[in-house]
Amino acid sequence: MRFQLSDDQRALRTGMRELLARRFGREALRAAVGRPGLDRALWRELGAAGFFALRLPEAEGGVGLGLPEAVLVFEEAGRVLLPGPLIATHLAAGTVPGAAEGETVVAAADGGGLLEWRDAADVVLGETEGAGGTEGPGEAEGPGPGEAVALRSVDPLTPLHRVRARGAPDPVAVLLTAAEQLGTATRACELAVEHARTREQFGRPIGAFQAVQHLCADLLARVETARAALYAAAVTSAPADIAAARLLADEAAVRGARDCLQVHGGMGFTWEADVHLLLKRAWVRARRAGGGADAEELLARELLSGAGR
Repeated sequence: MRFQLSDDQRALRTGMRELLARRFGREALRAAVGRPGLDRALWRELGAAGFFALRLPEAEGGVGLGLPEAVLVFEEAGRVLLPGPLIATHLAAGTVPGAAEGETVVAAADGGGLLEWRDAADVVLGETEGAGGTEGPGEAEGPGPGEAVALRSVDPLTPLHRVRARGAPDPVAVLLTAAEQLGTATRACELAVEHARTREQFGRPIGAFQAVQHLCADLLARVETARAALYAAAVTSAPADIAAARLLADEAAVRGARDCLQVHGGMGFTWEADVHLLLKRAWVRARRAGGGADAEELLARELLSGAGR
């Protein structure tokens, strides 16, 4: 089985990258950090570009594509750290009026009770009565609106609530989370290599030193391994493949951002550098949709069942 991208898929990825570069480049990212909030105009533009209706059948007003194409556009969203409940709104297209067009912002509680962008959403799905605990990528600040508990998110662009929620995480949500993580890991690799080429010490680019070369090589190896697993899972849709892709993408994003920080040295710890934003978003996503523990349990069950045959 071949997992090479088609010409149409490459064109889709290029088009989404160009759109996001124009509408959410680095200046827009830093402005969003300074003034957190959902950009409704950008949300509608994403809707007009088919971002949310990508997998909706053409007969229902959608684009009529599949999971592989959705993975490609969510990878690009993760690469630029595009904020907002992208996955929830994408999954709600065709079910919640206005979601496909970007006119309605939809937030949804994942299977673990983590809810992103609750207060900015027009529609909130999956929330049940009562509030959950305070564990997760933030600290409890007390009860939020309704039955939710607001969390102090480590990521300035991802407001969080803890709620009671029922049901297992949607496999598509898990796969698209992995796609976003891969995009962030790719960006971390790009930033590390760029810095290694341009930053000089002792009259030489730091990329000439073996320790830095090894960090960059490890970054690339994790990214490409995660990409192969993710693209394969998008084609097969097998639960075990999705779980494996999620684990590899989480590792690529979190460890990649940390290694990128190491390549940048002391500069990487400063607020002005973007490295900390990559790491914080990767941390938050790693707890989304059940986190890595659910994926590990699924893979363990698959391995045990296979050993018994």
